[in-house]
Amino acid sequence: MSYQPVDGVARVVEVMTFGRLRALNDGGTQRADFHVLAVIDAGHGSVSIDFASYPLTARSAVWITPGAVHRWDEMADVAGHLVLFIPTAPVTPATRELVAAADLLAGWSVPGEQWRFVAAAMAHLRLEAAAALTRPATELPEILVSALIARLRPPQAGARFENTTFRLFRSSVEAHFRLHHDAGYYAGALGYAPRTLSRAVQQVTGRTAKTFIIDRVVLEAKRLLAHDRFTAARCAAELGFLDASSFSVFFRNATGQRPGAWQRSTLTG
Repeated sequence: MSYQPVDGVARVVEVMTFGRLRALNDGGTQRADFHVLAVIDAGHGSVSIDFASYPLTARSAVWITPGAVHRWDEMADVAGHLVLFIPTAPVTPATRELVAAADLLAGWSVPGEQWRFVAAAMAHLRLEAAAALTRPATELPEILVSALIARLRPPQAGARFENTTFRLFRSSVEAHFRLHHDAGYYAGALGYAPRTLSRAVQQVTGRTAKTFIIDRVVLEAKRLLAHDRFTAARCAAELGFLDASSFSVFFRNATGQRPGAWQRSTLTG
């Protein structure tokens, strides 16, 4: 799903209410090419993001990154706002680095002492986003979405951003996992010894480099199976496998189910 504003005017940042989302939502899965950052003021509900359920509760936030398969399961009494923005919208180095991460935490509660700052940042962003509908374009929405992200303080593990080796590996995997499934490729491409690379990934994620790559390929396979309704053969072609059989063996080894069985359980679940 590409970002398509209702008035046809492309913007890098848009703010909408949960009421508007309820009017637009058809209950199906979505997969967007932009970020969706939801800040919940009150109410209770849930959203499924990449096949895991996250609660929508008062003073909490949910971040749906581009490419993630998501579905709004319950939101009848949820109040709050959603910020839709393209990946290049944030203007500060720290928020750009955060937005570029492929493994953002999807949901978290905002600590009580932080909420007033988050609410103020959201109110200012809403004001400027509304003004942008009738005034010449400015950078204020981009500046203010950066301020909101900084105030929300997504609880990412600090090592994910401090460990340069892991950051380079993660970015390389995101760029090349459809073609390269072997940790040795990434070690060579980045100029690290395989043991050095795996140690850095283990330190940050608790997984080996090989497991990290497998998990990323499996996630993309699940997205293609569940949202795009791809067959095993199409998944194999998309994800760099020789044929449907080799992809099916890989998927079964990783998940315990054949692709078709997993797809059917997801579509009927």
